[in-house]
Amino acid sequence: MEDLASNYAHIKGWGIDADPKNEPTYPMKNYTGDDHRRLNYEKPPQQPVNVEVLHSNERPGITAVFGTSSPPSGMSGAIRRYAFKFSESEYGHWLPLLFADRVNVVEGIIDDLKRGYVPNILAEKGWNAEWKYNRKGLITKLAVGALVTATAVALLCRSNSNEDED
Repeated sequence: MEDLASNYAHIKGWGIDADPKNEPTYPMKNYTGDDHRRLNYEKPPQQPVNVEVLHSNERPGITAVFGTSSPPSGMSGAIRRYAFKFSESEYGHWLPLLFADRVNVVEGIIDDLKRGYVPNILAEKGWNAEWKYNRKGLITKLAVGALVTATAVALLCRSNSNEDED
């Protein structure tokens, strides 16, 4: 390695990373020469696509590995399909995906109710633990939520009464 570096020392900057003593893994790594063969590997077979997989319109195909446990379905799936029509650099992609997550929560609660299971939303949201370990924070969160809701209801009632007068 050092002989090789001296052969090309006339090229400015060449071999700057070739000094094994300057290599972060030097004392631990056993150099076998395979480091340069990593580019010529046989690509593993593509994971089979047996459910709908949404992927970026900026890439020609799907990624090598993807999740299949919850394919897009229902209203949230339609919102996700709409979001993937936009580039990943646009709000039109990310905001609908955030909204689809919220819709999916409601769809999950409706599915639970259809199956006869009443979800314990307070426990699932972690309110029991928050009441035990962060009571002040929970009370603040509930007070702010109530204030925002009351303000929204008051504004809506006020605007409806103004429309009725006209």
